Amino acid sequence: MNTPAEYKPVVAVLTVHDEGQFFKGNRRNFRDILEMGTRMGYQVYIVTVRDLKLTSETVRGYIFNKTLQTWEEQDFPLPQIIYNRIPNRNYELKTSVRTKLNEISHASGIELYNPGFFNKWELFKWLRASESTRQFVPATKRLSNLSSLGKMLSVYPYLYLKPENGKAGKGIMILKYRPDHLMAYRLTIQHDKKSVTYRSVSLSRLWERIRREAGASPYIIQQGIELATYQKKSFDLRILVQKNTHGSWSTTGVGARLAGKGSITTHVPRGGSVEDPFKLLSALFGPEDSKDLLNKIKSTAIQIARQIERGSGLSHGEMSMDLGVDSLGIVWFFEANAKPMKFDEPEIRQKSLRRIFQYSSYLAGRMKL
Repeated sequence: MNTPAEYKPVVAVLTVHDEGQFFKGNRRNFRDILEMGTRMGYQVYIVTVRDLKLTSETVRGYIFNKTLQTWEEQDFPLPQIIYNRIPNRNYELKTSVRTKLNEISHASGIELYNPGFFNKWELFKWLRASESTRQFVPATKRLSNLSSLGKMLSVYPYLYLKPENGKAGKGIMILKYRPDHLMAYRLTIQHDKKSVTYRSVSLSRLWERIRREAGASPYIIQQGIELATYQKKSFDLRILVQKNTHGSWSTTGVGARLAGKGSITTHVPRGGSVEDPFKLLSALFGPEDSKDLLNKIKSTAIQIARQIERGSGLSHGEMSMDLGVDSLGIVWFFEANAKPMKFDEPEIRQKSLRRIFQYSSYLAGRMKL
């Protein structure tokens, strides 16, 4: 009998239908996944929630024709592994999508790779529930009213305001209280590649602006951490953790993102740059300490992934996370993404694509035992 590592299941990448061009999602990413899977000897295709009929013997799916440089529709065998890449939370919350994901999770002979997106508030709740991960989490509360915001600001005069269901730094605000200034309250709002700052003598005047910016989206308030800086710019670390051939969490790679000028986040689309983490850390802590710190960052990421999985009560196959290091070398957790965006570092990218199929083999092999 094949071992879990040798067995090569049929893998379907799940997304949602698009009237104009077959399906929605990052087409370049989908092409990379299909290319890697094919190279590794797997049958892999794209399938939409609408076309995935779990009781049929064949499924209508899509592959990329490199010769014609176009996507093609074909019939494929029913997959053993369904890799969830539904591109955003709004699609995933639709009743038809929730129903289909529930069907998949209860279907025999099929494994769902990744249940769905995270909610920031839930994430911090899960991590605070364990003594081993609580130390990495900045103080976090839900943004409910002006009074609770004022209380938090009196304890932590530097706060981040983040949408619970935000992505790629969208909607983030920074609030600072500096009692020695006439305009003691300062609110900075991220807009595309630049940020806008408002100053006020009172918090109540800024509250209306905060509410207008937040709209109907639920927000969290988080203790601001003064991150370590390189050339006067803050940076954080992006870690990709994935399950491997043995079904265990493993670090795929660590990247660094240096904030762009005038940006309150380090995201590349908002002016941030891709950097070598060892170079940035070595400039601050020296080469020897930086090696130890990088090892600590990797082990912390795995610790966090395990606790998120425990807290959610669901099985995950991968997640990316943002960790920060302050000037004392203390590691902080800021964010985790259940459906990682592609890493720009070629080595991490290639390894991440291979791991998708290695873990798929593990899942399928486990079903056969």
